[in-house]
Amino acid sequence: MARPLPAAVSLAALSLATGLIVASPAQAATGAITGLAGKCLDIAGANSADGTAVQLYDCNGTAAQQWTVGGDGTVRALGKCLDVTGNATADGAKAQLWSCTGGANQKWTVTAAHDIVNPQANKCLDVTDNSSANGARAQIWGCGGGANQKWNAPAADGGTTPAAPMAVAPYLYNGWGSPPNPGTITQATGVKWFTLAFVLSNGYCDPQWDGSRPLTGGVDQQTVNTVRANGGDIIPSFGGYSGNKLESSCSSAGELAAAYQKVVNAYGLKAIDIDIEADAYSNPTVQQRTVDALKTVKADNPGIKVYITIGTGQSGPDTGLIDRAASSGLTVDAWAIMPFDFGGAGQNMGNLTTQAAEGLKNALKNAYHYSDDQAYRDMGISSMNGITDNNETVTVNDFRTILAYAQQHHLARLTFWSANRDRPCTGGPADSCSGVSQSDWDYTRVFAGYTG
Repeated sequence: MARPLPAAVSLAALSLATGLIVASPAQAATGAITGLAGKCLDIAGANSADGTAVQLYDCNGTAAQQWTVGGDGTVRALGKCLDVTGNATADGAKAQLWSCTGGANQKWTVTAAHDIVNPQANKCLDVTDNSSANGARAQIWGCGGGANQKWNAPAADGGTTPAAPMAVAPYLYNGWGSPPNPGTITQATGVKWFTLAFVLSNGYCDPQWDGSRPLTGGVDQQTVNTVRANGGDIIPSFGGYSGNKLESSCSSAGELAAAYQKVVNAYGLKAIDIDIEADAYSNPTVQQRTVDALKTVKADNPGIKVYITIGTGQSGPDTGLIDRAASSGLTVDAWAIMPFDFGGAGQNMGNLTTQAAEGLKNALKNAYHYSDDQAYRDMGISSMNGITDNNETVTVNDFRTILAYAQQHHLARLTFWSANRDRPCTGGPADSCSGVSQSDWDYTRVFAGYTG
């Protein structure tokens, strides 16, 4: 599976898609709700009287900015509820504080994309006029994905802020293509996790970014720091189409496991992606070495998620690696296919993606003796946005098809190559744009809706 490769580059992609994260009915969580310009959702004057304005204000840690997201759908502060004035559902209806009544105008759902939605109106909590000034009123408005509708709220299940799940992690590549700032993408879409590509060999069994940049301390470290500062994390991708692969350079499964572990330790990782392409995919010895190394990594790092990304034909992937893993006792958190580079323009890439995914499902059923549901939950889609290197066009609407499929079947991973490309073309460097007419981050916004 080739990719546009001006340098040592590869791809991998997965898919998972949409829905709402609803608060646990049994628990609640309390904390600040932050939004536009990093400011807090605030009760004017810390006044608990019915009808007090809810606004944007500098975060100050006072009780007027401590909100409890409850399992009953309420968002409460100062003993009262976040309320839509007059039970209105029209754009521009203001938010206020009011005694809790159980009414539909006091019900809210925090989504994976960082929207706070009033289901009665089917509208988002919004900062009036996109103003970041202190005192800017909160209101409801049709959900448009703007930064003035994005909020970081306490999670009702007692965990972290509801966020685009780990499953949704677009590829980000620092080697070329005018890399975007991941913080910009997070602010615009709510997606917090990124698959950072690629960890390669420097010619020996030693992991480096692209086989040449230092593992820590360089631009890739800066990217990790930025992503984590925004409440997310990175999933390093090992391999890709080009460059020297650790899987081939390391002479044994033990050495390869140690190389993987070096990266896990450097960043305290929660997940890794192994992008098996080119010689690493075609060589049985390298396949077995990789399988055995991953078994060691899983045993030595309880709870770490391991994703394997592979190419595919229109009817599904070659089953050799899947069968080898199953027979060796390796289970992973997602087998992700790259459903593109089928050859030829003019094809419906959304439909071809779901067709290939059904082939992957069947392969997992056969290899692991899974049920349909188990197989779906162990797979992912790793697409490519815009014009592929085989001149296929994967449209934003195709991403909606992929998202719907992922939602229906509860896939484990949904990603694409790449965030660098999720922009319209303006004559920038190679692979810095999608090649189709779009607004910035349109593809990411689609996958941001996925909740698993």
